[in-house]
Amino acid sequence: MIRLFDTAAQEVRELRPRDEGRISIYVCGPTVYDVPHLGHGRFTLVWDLFRRWLHFRGFDVRFVSNITDVDDKIIQRAEREQVSEAAVATKYEEVWWDSMGQLGVLRPTVAPRATEWIDTMVELVSTLLERDAAYVLDDGVYFDVSAAPDYGLLALQPLESLRAGARVDARSDKRSPLDFALWKFAKPGEPKWPTPFGDGRPGWHTECVVMSLGLLGEGFDLHCGGLDLAFPHHENERAQAVALGREFARHWAHNGFVMSDGEKMSKSLGNFTSLSDLLERTDPRAYRLLVMRSHYRSPLDVNVETVADAERALVRLDIFARRFDLPTLGGDEPVGPSTSWSEEVLTFVNETASLLDDDLNTPAALARLFEAVARTNTLADQGDDSAPEWARAINTLFGALGLGLRGEGEDLDDDSAELVRRRDDARGRRDWSEADRLRGELEQRGWIVEDSSQGTRIRRG
Repeated sequence: MIRLFDTAAQEVRELRPRDEGRISIYVCGPTVYDVPHLGHGRFTLVWDLFRRWLHFRGFDVRFVSNITDVDDKIIQRAEREQVSEAAVATKYEEVWWDSMGQLGVLRPTVAPRATEWIDTMVELVSTLLERDAAYVLDDGVYFDVSAAPDYGLLALQPLESLRAGARVDARSDKRSPLDFALWKFAKPGEPKWPTPFGDGRPGWHTECVVMSLGLLGEGFDLHCGGLDLAFPHHENERAQAVALGREFARHWAHNGFVMSDGEKMSKSLGNFTSLSDLLERTDPRAYRLLVMRSHYRSPLDVNVETVADAERALVRLDIFARRFDLPTLGGDEPVGPSTSWSEEVLTFVNETASLLDDDLNTPAALARLFEAVARTNTLADQGDDSAPEWARAINTLFGALGLGLRGEGEDLDDDSAELVRRRDDARGRRDWSEADRLRGELEQRGWIVEDSSQGTRIRRG
């Protein structure tokens, strides 16, 4: 039984599939106008972890995540750079998929672009206008939030409370300050599509409701994203479905924010300024491990020290994988269910799995896995024949979460591994003189030292 916190219900609830054995998931994807930030990295990793875990537990997962390729921010960047909106969107979509590939995030089952669904969005807006759930002003078509009687569900506030707290809107002619744009009429030079109610482009909140219902159907199982999207974006999606009389997501789940010592990330602080920056300077697996160390609904502190600590843990895990000659799992092919274990090992696997089944408790599961690593090393030191099976089970569980341990390659001794760890730590602190000194020690041991985006790599000449 998979249990997950439901934002709307404000409690951990069983995830009951619409169709037995199958889970349908929609995750709001990026607006492709810039390089991805660390928050993008977190939400994609969280829901990739969950998707992989569902697969390991035997579910057939249909995972849809969109690309917003028409938006005000794309238009603004195109104007600044004197290029087309399509050129901006294409460039940064490529950057997005490259970053996701480095993180080991599985490609969605379907990754629709907003511009591919314009006709369906026009139909939605037309229907809402016919039902008086929307109205036309001089700059676009607006949704009337009173058409959704329970508006505010995901904001956890009633409509009157939201209206009272709404900021003063520049448009005093809206029926309510909470009403939002379904369709924006085009200004000169902006991208536009023809419609009966005026040429223009869709509003952001219109895109996802159309694509999720179109690709997953009514009453799909789970709608996910970062906590910042719960209101107003997800609430505004939901409100349109309510006004249309269509059943929307059965379950809502959101991950927490990314922090950096409570300060804004900047190069002057020596911290990571973007996901691309992090991936250039660290082993991408370190971010996955760091995400796993924090419960998905809790804030995640990302800085040079926390990432370096995750890298050190990866070194220990890779040494463990080399000791037992373990294959790297959890790549493009998700790890499927396995029960071919002895009774004691199966008990460990099931107990660890129960932690992940219960609101994706990765911190508790990780603690058990690292305890098992230490125990397995002790068993191997004692010559216990059960150690290899324990190692395979540990590797399987890490692989099921997309964290591939690297057991292949050179026979790296513990002292050299420690020097590698210390050198990566020094590089993370930008202590280049110490990094050079440690390079010298490794070279004296006969290693050829190479720098990469994944950290220090060493090999025999």
